[in-house]
Amino acid sequence: MQLIDNTRGNYRFLKGIAPYSAGVEPMPGFEIVHAVFRQPPPIAEGFDRVSQHLAARDLPRQHLCALELRIPQPLSFSGFRAFNEEYLRVLDDWDLPVGSNNPVARTNVSPEHAPPREPALYAFSYTAPCDEGSAGGTFIVAGAGDLKDQADLTPGAIVRPGELSTDAMREKATVVLQVMTDRLAGLRRSWKDVTAVDVYTVHPMRDLLQSLLLNRIGDASIHGIRWHFTRPPIEGLEFEMDVRGVHSERIL
Repeated sequence: MQLIDNTRGNYRFLKGIAPYSAGVEPMPGFEIVHAVFRQPPPIAEGFDRVSQHLAARDLPRQHLCALELRIPQPLSFSGFRAFNEEYLRVLDDWDLPVGSNNPVARTNVSPEHAPPREPALYAFSYTAPCDEGSAGGTFIVAGAGDLKDQADLTPGAIVRPGELSTDAMREKATVVLQVMTDRLAGLRRSWKDVTAVDVYTVHPMRDLLQSLLLNRIGDASIHGIRWHFTRPPIEGLEFEMDVRGVHSERIL
């Protein structure tokens, strides 16, 4: 996987597709800080609050490196493309692209319980200066759903579409786990470096935890798995994950 420098943001990113990069890591002398809103604001307000948060720390907007969104309901593939077009206009307004590449990692899911009335910003991550001795290890891996090819946003890419059996869900989760593992490798990290594992699904988790997830994530299982009772952002997808390794977590 291709790792690209974003010198204005002091981080490197794994090249993804137009709406998001596949993951980010800081350059030397910087760490990635993860911040979560107690009450996720609508996206426009959320971007304003991110801008204020960065400005208060004398950080340019380009230090924004990852976003976590919440939407009212899963979208059709065409609806997802339309959503991304609007989203990318905001990133362009912020002058975030690096050449023709989008450096900002992203997770975008739809809560099954108490969904937002409109798309909202749940969390964001940014690079901040740190002591050289504490800089290593921080990173964000972008969310990935049960698609055979993460760049193929078409119904034909869904893993065992329409199937919800134990075997089908295990296969979906296996595919997503491999994407996480590959992206970690692309960032020169492994599961032992992960401090938080997020799973997004509305389907039962016990079998997946016992037979697959906890064994595959190895040392990261020490920190447990956070289950978000949500759906992936596209209709027909059933399982999504993201992971990160950070030293600093903020609640705003």
